[in-house]
Amino acid sequence: MITFKVEIEREDDGRWLAEVVELPGVLVYGETQEVALSRVQALALRVIAERLEHGEAEPELLSISFNAA
Repeated sequence: MITFKVEIEREDDGRWLAEVVELPGVLVYGETQEVALSRVQALALRVIAERLEHGEAEPELLSISFNAA
C-alpha cells in the first residue's frame, strides 16, 4: 500500500493550499482546510486513475491512503 502525504497550509489571503507531495502538480486551493483536503484527494485520485488507464502507474497504486501533515 502507498500512503500519500498531503501538506496543507493557510495563505496570507485566508485560502488553504493542499498538495500531495508524491504527485507533482497535484495542488489545490480551498476556502477551508476541509475543502482543500477534499479537493486535493479527488485530484490525486483522478491523476492516479489516468496513470492506471494508460499503463503508467505502479501496481501498488491500487491500494492507497492519504495522511494530512
